[in-house]
Amino acid sequence: MESRKKGNPLRQGKEPRGGEEKFLELRQVRVARGDRVVLHDLNLTIRAGEHVAILGPNGCGKSTLILTMSCQLYPIVKPGMKVRIFGRERWDLTELRQHFGVVAAGLMGELPGERTAVTTGLDAVIAGFFSASTLWPNLHVTAEMRARAIESLERMEALHLAEQRVGEMSAGERRRIMIARALVHRPRQLLLDEPSNALDLAAQRELRESLRKLAGEGTGLVLVTHYLGDILPEIKRVILMRAGRIVGDGPREELLTEARLSELFRTPVRIGRDDEWLHSW
Repeated sequence: MESRKKGNPLRQGKEPRGGEEKFLELRQVRVARGDRVVLHDLNLTIRAGEHVAILGPNGCGKSTLILTMSCQLYPIVKPGMKVRIFGRERWDLTELRQHFGVVAAGLMGELPGERTAVTTGLDAVIAGFFSASTLWPNLHVTAEMRARAIESLERMEALHLAEQRVGEMSAGERRRIMIARALVHRPRQLLLDEPSNALDLAAQRELRESLRKLAGEGTGLVLVTHYLGDILPEIKRVILMRAGRIVGDGPREELLTEARLSELFRTPVRIGRDDEWLHSW
């Protein structure tokens, strides 16, 4: 897959049912980081618009899978290997962002911090069109970009943050801005890595409700986590990873059990239920 950038801002092996568009196809994908193979012969298909959770302990390969899905890492070339996103094997990364939004786990990876507190929430979201952390003077912002940035803030129920300085926002508010940045292109699929990381209980609840709204509007969600509480009720399919391999792929009712999770995390796991939500200890 091509990584050149342009200036224009604007169950293993399971196949989707006939006629459904595929968001992701991985076949015999092996990925190395340095001299070590991290992902081992993965086979995975995700339908466009599908809501999926990828669950596993630290070090299981989730981060490497995210980087592979977002074309930031590339598989080892070998016979039978295939990577397709929305049916294509080659993408310009700027073009891919218009179809597939990625929200990283870190709060400050793409956002300005305390030293650039003059950047407002709206400016940070608009800067998402350019994959920039802030609106630099050389960037040309159109009226359509501004309107779509406001739309994205509204979808995240964060319009009140439009004029607030990012460096003064709470962790939960910054996370909403990061997701709004990913939504400016109105992507068909959204990948979220550890979405509730560093958030307090109130911010977690608010964020999860916003994500449920996105799911209800038709945006596909691929949620990568090791917290059961992050798995929205709308997510019906769960993928379990361990040691760089997919060790389970199926309905949440079959995989989110105390026995399966105790085996996955290699520690006793208890599961509690609160209406449609799960939590563990």
